Amino acid sequence: MKTFQSINPYDFSIVAEHEIMNELQINSALENATQSFSSWRKTSFQKRSELILSLAKVLRVTKETHTKTIALEMGKILSEGRIEIEKCAKCCDYYAANGEKILTDEPVEADAKKCLVTFQPIGAVFGIMPWNYPFWQVIRAAVPAILAGNVFLLKHAPNVLQCAKELENIFLEAGFPHGVFQNLIIDIDQTEKIILHNIVQGVTITGSELAGSSVASLAGKHIKKSVLELGGSDPLIVLEDADLNEASKIALQSRMQNAGQSCIASKRFIVMEKVKEDFVQKLIEGTKKIKQGNQLLENTSMGPMARLNLAEKLEQQEKSSLKNGTEILIGGTREQSNFQPTLLGNVKPGVPAFDEEMFGPIASIITAKSEAEAIELANRNRYGLGASIWTKDLERGERMAREINAGGVFINSLVKSDPRYPFGGIKKSGYGRELSSYGLKEFTNVKTIFIQE
Repeated sequence: MKTFQSINPYDFSIVAEHEIMNELQINSALENATQSFSSWRKTSFQKRSELILSLAKVLRVTKETHTKTIALEMGKILSEGRIEIEKCAKCCDYYAANGEKILTDEPVEADAKKCLVTFQPIGAVFGIMPWNYPFWQVIRAAVPAILAGNVFLLKHAPNVLQCAKELENIFLEAGFPHGVFQNLIIDIDQTEKIILHNIVQGVTITGSELAGSSVASLAGKHIKKSVLELGGSDPLIVLEDADLNEASKIALQSRMQNAGQSCIASKRFIVMEKVKEDFVQKLIEGTKKIKQGNQLLENTSMGPMARLNLAEKLEQQEKSSLKNGTEILIGGTREQSNFQPTLLGNVKPGVPAFDEEMFGPIASIITAKSEAEAIELANRNRYGLGASIWTKDLERGERMAREINAGGVFINSLVKSDPRYPFGGIKKSGYGRELSSYGLKEFTNVKTIFIQE
């Protein structure tokens, strides 16, 4: 029987082994989803909301257990793991409080006695989820889908399958019926079988551009709705009047948290020439304070990258950039999966540090001579997920935000996801939206009911 292994990226010890499901087990799970959907779709919003509140409670009670599992499987430091679990619970709170209102029938003015739009569940949503936020990515996709009356099938990343098992147990402990949320331990070549099945009517993936393209192709082939949340190379623009202390602090937080492994991390720091020297110096001082090491120790502020091959890929991107004029300002070295927090200077279009997604603790410093050039550099990238602008002139910041090609632009703030507003990207960062009312309605049948005399 083929298995996946969970491996601690700091010392490469084996955390757990997980058997891949066979065809009989997959068929059973799909049948469970079919049977569960037929009853779950008929449950009241009150019942669904009560269970989601129960889910939030279980998450908070079991927070330390899941925090340790996240640390062991993908290297996240303990303090960040706790924040992730609490964020999951808050997402549950939001949808339990607002979901029914968001999905209330909407009247339409039409040439009819009565016309309305209603939002109804469609079946099972198949979620293909990444390892970098192994609880949050799943919760933010599953909870709105389930609240809308759908059931959820999870294919998690192979290196965080203990997290996946704990997630399934949390739903059961919260009181959800069997089959509403199921964890599928499957390999890539088994995904089409899931997408093909009649019960699956939606597919959502958070992952790389390559993975998203592959999944979108399968979803399109079988005419299934899909939502893609893919890579990012977010620009952070620092204007002449920015608060450099706050901008540098948040820039480092954005880039270095989770060992730099975040799709919405600010990766390209586009700094006006006038303030570049001061800003870079503040970044260097902040970078020196980062304590990298064993993610299970409370005083560690950055753990290892999640897998050795990821750290090796990042190193190759760095080396390729250095061949073309980029320079290391601080850091730049790797020991196994531990990649030093790194600042790269003299970064220009045409090198990986500018053109590609650098999924690790490397920040690229780019100089701009004008506002127009800063916007052009920000948009000169294949991705369009998030962006941030730092300025004391809020009107100027808002005007510039409208010119940035991204799914979200944050002014004087950390770019982050939140259940109260939509999250997603454009261009190679994907399509569709998660969270808020927009994400809740993604996997519903937006049905018109027209009643004539």
